Formats: sequence, structure tokens, C-alpha cells
Amino acid sequence: MVKAGLAIPFDLAVLGAVAAAVVVQALEPEVPPIEALTEIEFEEPLRIFAANGALMAEFGVQRRRAVAIDEIPPLLIEAFISAEDSRFFTHDGIDAIGLTRAALSVAKSGEATQGGSTITMQVARNFFLTREKTIKRKLIEIMLAWKLEARLSKDEILSLYLNKIFFGHRAYGVAAAAEFYYQKSLAQLTVAEMAMLAGLPKAPSANNPLSNPERARERRDYILERMHRFGYIDDTDFLLASTAPLSAQRYLPAIELRAGYLAEMARQAVVERYGQEDAYRLGLRVYTTVDAGLQRASDAALRKGLRAYNRRHGYHGPEARVEHVGAKTDEALDALLAERPRVPGLPVGIVLSASAARAEVYLGQGETHDLELAQVKWARRFRSENARGRTPRRVTDAVAVGDVIRLRQTEDGAWRLAQVPKVGGALVALAPEDGAIRALSGGYAFEWSKFNRAVDAKRQPGSTFKPFVYAAALDKGYTPASLVRDERFELPSAGGVWRPKNADGKFMGPIRIRVALTKSRNLAVVNLVDRMSVDDAREYIQHFGFAPETIPRDLSMALGSGSVTPLELARGFSVFANGGYRVQPYLIERIEDAQGQRLFEAQPLRACMTCWIDADVDSARVLPIGASDDPRAPLAIDPRIAYNIDSMLKDVIRSGTATRARRLKREDIAGKTGTTNESRDSWFAGYQPQLTAVAWVGRDDNSPLGRGEWGGTAALGIWIDFMEEALADLPVATIKRPEGMVPVRISLHSGEATPSRSGSRIEYIRDEYRLMTLGPDPVRYSRQEETPRRTAPRMLDELF
Repeated sequence: MVKAGLAIPFDLAVLGAVAAAVVVQALEPEVPPIEALTEIEFEEPLRIFAANGALMAEFGVQRRRAVAIDEIPPLLIEAFISAEDSRFFTHDGIDAIGLTRAALSVAKSGEATQGGSTITMQVARNFFLTREKTIKRKLIEIMLAWKLEARLSKDEILSLYLNKIFFGHRAYGVAAAAEFYYQKSLAQLTVAEMAMLAGLPKAPSANNPLSNPERARERRDYILERMHRFGYIDDTDFLLASTAPLSAQRYLPAIELRAGYLAEMARQAVVERYGQEDAYRLGLRVYTTVDAGLQRASDAALRKGLRAYNRRHGYHGPEARVEHVGAKTDEALDALLAERPRVPGLPVGIVLSASAARAEVYLGQGETHDLELAQVKWARRFRSENARGRTPRRVTDAVAVGDVIRLRQTEDGAWRLAQVPKVGGALVALAPEDGAIRALSGGYAFEWSKFNRAVDAKRQPGSTFKPFVYAAALDKGYTPASLVRDERFELPSAGGVWRPKNADGKFMGPIRIRVALTKSRNLAVVNLVDRMSVDDAREYIQHFGFAPETIPRDLSMALGSGSVTPLELARGFSVFANGGYRVQPYLIERIEDAQGQRLFEAQPLRACMTCWIDADVDSARVLPIGASDDPRAPLAIDPRIAYNIDSMLKDVIRSGTATRARRLKREDIAGKTGTTNESRDSWFAGYQPQLTAVAWVGRDDNSPLGRGEWGGTAALGIWIDFMEEALADLPVATIKRPEGMVPVRISLHSGEATPSRSGSRIEYIRDEYRLMTLGPDPVRYSRQEETPRRTAPRMLDELF
């Protein structure tokens, strides 16, 4: 009887074991090797920093590298144990009670609605498997869990779990979740916050405190009850935590320097180097050459200049219109405002009411401001680049109910009507020593327009190109004293006859090259290139880094009819700033991985600045680790030519077309204005020996800027405002005269050597040309060719 009674259960047990063995044997090939766990890389976003370590941008998913188990507070671990697997420390990877509950659920419903997974099983699933609810996947999950328990300690399994689990909003790992939802480290979390995080892995969307706060609170309180029941928290902690308000807020990177154009340039460079996938997951830290103070000054100067242009040419009207404003709730208006681009310093608003005396503007979140006539009086309607409407006499002449507008707060705290300028602009600043990009603004605001005009806008440089042409002439044997003909010029062309002209429509006759460059005389430079040959000039100008295809093969090249970007022009002017060396602009100083190991470090070619300027002997220059003055950048032009051009470009500011810059009260600044036909482009390119800066203003569609918008108007003002900040702490630099130059007293009229002190000046001439100051193809001066009496206002000569 005993034997008969035990036979059936024993037989069933044997058959079950055999069946289990068969299943295990069949599934074994599909079970992944757990050795791959040691190769898991925990992802971090790509971060871009300024030279001083200020965070500029963060790209990629919100993931962080693993934190060690001893960095995780014990109470936080207990919160997860309470929420996910209360018997974690006593089972061997499989919780029989939980699996039985899941099996009963399947039997009742016919579907796998409950998983019965332990933390170990979740690690197995999250690292190796999908989340599909099938019997086969569950069996493989169980087999993996056994392997994990056999190979790893409980702490190691917990570490993998807490660093891998998904918490919603692209946050993986408990450290990432703490930062995303609470902007805290793990050690700073409260009991309530720990319970909230512990409640997320089961249903990251449904239990999310940002998208579903009530459901999240219920889940939090449930976990707090379990923590209290298991003795992890006492009565007081439980009461305080369960009554604590929800405090989760969406993570926003702590951006310390907003420089969207530069951050995007760095991002693109990193993606090109490391690929789309690795760039965003390896936790790369990219340190740029950007000076945070100069970048803020660059943005401020460009925005100020573009706003000033905007005021000169009128108000373009609202950005959009909202119908039936009065019937909309604040929440509805907030949603409409959220759709508009965020523009620094120009918050967007909707006009709620408007009368002759006042308009009420809603800025979101219940905030409103009033506009009175004084705050909108500037807003004469834009008619064309040369015409504006009448000055508003009533507030309703400028704004109407439903208008979506921009406001700007003035220094005295008042608000005034504003708008994002319709005109484009750029400013770029380089270190002439090695080409490091110190500041770059590619438009009014990256958030408004992603088009980076500093590096992508190919525009005609106009008269800013003339210094390169004159440098080519000096290389041919001309000197600053050589005479050039500022007189009528005609050239047959396919379209008829090309007749260039000066800005004032007049001629000065034979004038010295110094005068021609300082006064920006168009006909003088055209006549000069005609004498020295276009091909020779083009070949020499390429020494400055300009590509051959950007320099036209005709005489119009002398007037800047080619195409360059502001960054390319800055590189060219840096040759004059550093004494003749061609440097290559670069943005990324170094790249580190998540552990701080250096993966890349720039090794720029450097100009010999000690050969060019007198440095303070008491100040030592500290170079970055691994950097040196060698290798030397290639010498693009003879330093003596750089010295002559630098001298003449200083005269542009002293007495030429950029006298406005004298307000900086610096003797070491030099530069050149530039304007193209119909004032489509306004340029100023200038430098101090330690900083080259180029400012440009123009319309993206290449339409005219309007009357009076010369290089000495729009662009020069931006450059001055920037350099006023940039040069504040830089001592005045003294240029060293290169060897092989001799002083020659020359006549201001004939350009020839003269002993007379009257009507003469000292020019420094290259030694080999000291006896031929008029150059290889001399223009002779005669008194019959004296400059005619001025009939136009002096201002006309100063526009170009």
C-alpha cells in the first residue's frame, strides 16, 4: 500500500524533472552569456564647455555612468527592495511566491498579465531580453537569473539594476533619475523622493510625477507604507514623507554660457570625428577655445547693432495674430506662447487690450505689462529699406489686440515694444597667434535662426578686400609712397563697358598708396591691379588662405567682388595682426572621455608673436599641457609687408573711413571698412595684435540694406562695441619693426624721397626699394594733376 501510494506522485515528479531538463536543454542555446555584463557601457550625454569650464550645451540622451553601490544610500536601496522585490536578499534569483502568483493570474485570465519578476530577473531582462510577455521569454529570464545569482553577489546585481533601469524621460539609472527629476545627487534625496523614484521602474509613464502627478503620489505612498511595514522608516519619517508635496521638476542643463552657434559647431565636429551614435553616449567632454567674457560681449554687441538698424528702418509688425484673445484662458495663451521661439532678451507676448493711451501685453504664467505711447513711438512702419511710415501718435498705431509681439526691458526696468531684427549679422573674433576662436555670433539668436552666418554666409567683402590687394602690390615692389591713379577707368566687357567709380563720384588724380587705402579709393586700386596683372594679384592673395575659386579672375576682384565668410576674412586679417603668419581657425581645444582621460588635443601652428610685438618682460605666458611655440605657422607674407599694411590700416582709423573707432582711444588698433553695391553688405574687419574681429551686417536674401548703411555705419558700430569690452584689460601693444626696413622721408605729393621737412613724412621702406619708392611702374606726379578743390561734404569720403 505504501509503495502504491507513493508511486504516482514519484512518477509525476520524475516526469516533471525530465520535462524540465528537456526544456532547459532546448533553451540553453538561446540564453546569452552573462560575461557581456562586464562590457556594458553606461551612456552619458555630450557636453560642450568654454575655455574656463563653463557649460555651453548638452546633447544626447539623459544617461549617466554607473555609480558604485557604496555611493547609493542604504535607505534608497531599501525603497527599491520594498517596491520591487522584498525577498531579494533571501531568494536565489527566483521568488517562488511571486511566480506562483503570476501563474495563477495566467490561469485565471488566460494572459500573462503579471510577471512575478525579481530584481535579478529584471536585470536579466533589461540587459539581454525584450519586455514581451511570453512563456518562452520568462523561462529564459529564469535561467539567466540563476546564472546571475551563481556568478555575482547581491550587491553586484543591485548595482547593475540601479544603474540600468529606465525611469522615464530618457533617464536611465538612479543617478540620472535623481538629477532629472530633482536636480540632486543621490545623497541629497529625501525619503519621499526616494520612494517616488522607486515607484517609477514598474510603469515609468503611468507613475511619472511630471505627466501624471496623482498616480505618482499613489505609487509613492504605497511604497512608503511598505518601507514602514518592513521597518526601514519609523512613524515620524513615514508621516513626514507621505504628507510631503510633490517636488519633481524637469531637468534642464545648468547652462552657464549660452552660445548656440558655437555649441552646434562643436557638436558637428564631434559627430564627424566619433560618429552619430558614439558622440551622444560616451560622455565626451569637449573643451573649446571660447572666452566666456568675449562671447557675451560679442552677442551683446551684435544684438545691439542689429536692433539699432531695426530702429532706423522701421517696425515690421507682429510676428503672428491670435483671434478671439478675450475668450481664451491663461492656459491656452501659455500654450500659444510656448510655440514661439525663445529669443534671449526679447520675451514674446500677446496683446490683450489696446487703446490710444495704453496696451496690455500678456507674457505668460499670469504676467502682464503695459505699453504706453513712449514705449512704442519708435515703431514707424517699415515700408521699404529706404522708407518708413509716420511716427505713431496713438498706441493703437503700433499694436492691436491679438498681436504676437516682442518686448525688451531697458536698463531702467521699463518695457518697450521690440522685434527680432529682420536683418542678419555676424561677429567673429580670433586669436591671431594660433587661430583659436575666442567668440562667434552667427546671428541675432540661435533659437530664432540656426543659420550660422559667421561660417556659412558667403558674401562679397567689398573694400575690406583691398588690404590684400595692396599687400600683393607691395610684394611686386611698390611701397606705401608709390603713386596710383585715382582717375576714370573703363573696360569693355561682355555686357558692355565696365565703369567702376568712387563712392563720391570724384577723382583725386595721382595719390600715394597710403592715401588710396586710407580713403578707400576704388579707382586707384583698380588702376593698380590693371598695371600689375590680375593673375599675379590672385596668386599672392591666396597666401592669406583664400581659396582660388573665391577670387574672381578679373579686375572686379580688386573691389571685393568675390565671396568670403566672416571667419575666412578674420583668418586673412590675422596675417596682418600677427606679423605675416597664416594660422588656421580652430574651436576645439581638447576632448575628454567620461573618466577625464584626454582623447584629443589641438596642436595648432603658432605665429611668432614675440617676433612681432614687445611683450611685458614681467609677465610669463602659461601654455596648455603639451603645447609649445613650435611648430611654427607658415609665413604667408614678408613681415615687412605686414608692417606696412598694418601702418596704413591704423591710418584708416586715425584719419580714414573708420574714424568713429577713435573713441576706443587705442593706438594699436587697425582695420578696414567695406560696403558692396547698393549697400547689400556692411563690413568692418579689424584687429589689435592679440585679437582679430570681423563684423558683418546684411540680409539673408541679399537685398539692399538701405541708404546710409555703409561699413562705417552698421558694422563698425558693432565692432567698436565689442572691442571696447574685449580690449579693456589688454595693454597697448607695441609693434616691433622688422629688420631690413629703412626710414625714408618722402614728399606727400610726389611720393619721392625728399630732404624737405615741409609737405613730407617718414615712410619705412624695405631696404631693397629705398631708392625706388614709386615702385616698378612709376606714376609721375605733376602739379597739373593736383587734387581738385573739394566740392562734396567730407562725410562722403568717410562712408567707405
